[in-house]
Amino acid sequence: MKKLLLSVAACALATTAFAAPAADPKIDPALISEHIKVLSSDAFEGRGPATPGEVKSVAYITKEFKAVGLQPGGDKTKTGRAWTQDVPLAEFDIKGPVAFTVKAGGAAQSWKQGVEIAIRAPETGVDHIDLKDIPVVFVGYGVKAPERKWDDFKGVDLHGKLALVLVNDPDYETGKGDFGGKAMTYYGRWTYKYEEAARQGALGFIVIHETGPASYGWNTVKNSNTNAVFDIIRKDPSKVHAPIEAWIQRDQTVDLFRQAGLDFEALKKQAQTRDFKPVTLKGVTMSTAFKVEAKHVISHNVVGVLPGTKHPNERVIYSAHWDHLGVGLPDARGDRIYNGAVDNASGVAGMIEMARAFARAPRTERTVQFMAVTAEEKGLLGSEYYATNPLYPLATTVANINTDGGAVNGPAKDISVSGDAGLTLQDDLIRVGKDHGRYFTADARPEAGSFFRSDHFSFAKQGVPALSFHSGQDLVKGGVAAGRAASEAYTRDKYHQPADEFDPNWDLTGMSQDLAILYDLGTQLANSREWPEWKPGSEFKAARDKTAALRK
Repeated sequence: MKKLLLSVAACALATTAFAAPAADPKIDPALISEHIKVLSSDAFEGRGPATPGEVKSVAYITKEFKAVGLQPGGDKTKTGRAWTQDVPLAEFDIKGPVAFTVKAGGAAQSWKQGVEIAIRAPETGVDHIDLKDIPVVFVGYGVKAPERKWDDFKGVDLHGKLALVLVNDPDYETGKGDFGGKAMTYYGRWTYKYEEAARQGALGFIVIHETGPASYGWNTVKNSNTNAVFDIIRKDPSKVHAPIEAWIQRDQTVDLFRQAGLDFEALKKQAQTRDFKPVTLKGVTMSTAFKVEAKHVISHNVVGVLPGTKHPNERVIYSAHWDHLGVGLPDARGDRIYNGAVDNASGVAGMIEMARAFARAPRTERTVQFMAVTAEEKGLLGSEYYATNPLYPLATTVANINTDGGAVNGPAKDISVSGDAGLTLQDDLIRVGKDHGRYFTADARPEAGSFFRSDHFSFAKQGVPALSFHSGQDLVKGGVAAGRAASEAYTRDKYHQPADEFDPNWDLTGMSQDLAILYDLGTQLANSREWPEWKPGSEFKAARDKTAALRK
């Protein structure tokens, strides 16, 4: 058994409470299947926030939470609690065609939205964009990290300019260096790069797409960035968003470098060193024009609770995002509905059935909370809103256990998480998994930065111990080879594409077994006095330590 990094007294209590697995929750794969089928049906229109698909999704989840025996745990009302938490958001959408022209080598060429380039609707509140003949600068990985003595900008003035930036970290190609080796840091995420664009005063950053370092293909980029985008409502959006946030295909990038007399691969290697300096693409300019519609909307997190018997103010939170991409660009078949069956109707379906198991079992000493959050696909916005506007104190939130995508290919011999963390909660998961006959496998793709891509990250940033569970890839039928092949096929052919649809031939027995582990983990936490902790060296430890006195 792995030792938990707790005080001696806490260890004694935890050991007693965690002595044996909880009773089998008997989670029915057939019920999981029915929820996925409904939530991912065309009738739900891809579950886009602030669309008719949201109305149907919230109504369905609320109905099921109520049916399995939960109590409403959302916003306060005159008579108690609502089933939802209002999440005010700003919605931005490009209206009409996008004109994008590149001049290079004395010639002009037009690029198509979603083909050569994918431009996000600006989140700055403007109603139109009209930029002409803007100079272009290559800024390497676009990282400014003083604690690592790293600066890709070195005093360059990016005002009035567009910058091309590599995706992922400077360590990605070599697997070693100042950014954690192969494992992505937050500096590698495209979200960080766009934030840095605003700080640098640029007109925008355009991320260069390469499938390996991005961890997904161009179809995912296109589909994720050419529909409506959302943000939390900000007093000054320009402080965190530049007017242009976009992706560009690698082939187009290489050609632009060539026409500017530059070698893309050579400059890419330079960008992996501290000595890199920004390079202007001489003779290259970009122009774009399009209209933008901006409006305020109210989306919703759905919240159900089972109050604790002894410590109702302490809670274990299970979460899964209910949203997907809605209706967008058509695929090769002409399908425009992004059903999101695996991502993440499966996670919500599993959470509903786990809630059923908790509701029919004896009440736990601590409160157990189930939350279907909105706008994960728009930047973890529903969970971020909850974590910064919590319905219940985060200081006495024991842990967040998130699920983003369930096992649809049968049982696995192992379990995993999205990005490994220095966290005793992960140690607990490993131990409970072992009790269920499963071994732990570290994140198979640390370079994908998965820790920063699921809703648990919103809680982690506020110091709450949090993880996002993944089933393993060592399948009972077919082993690691079969599991890896299935994962790669999903990412390539279905992730953020209309093809992520319900399949009646899925084997959901593995998902049922996974949920039994998460049920066991949550039950043991909710019946103990354990407070999971971030281990020394974790970037989230300081935030949690500030509220230590509130946990007894």
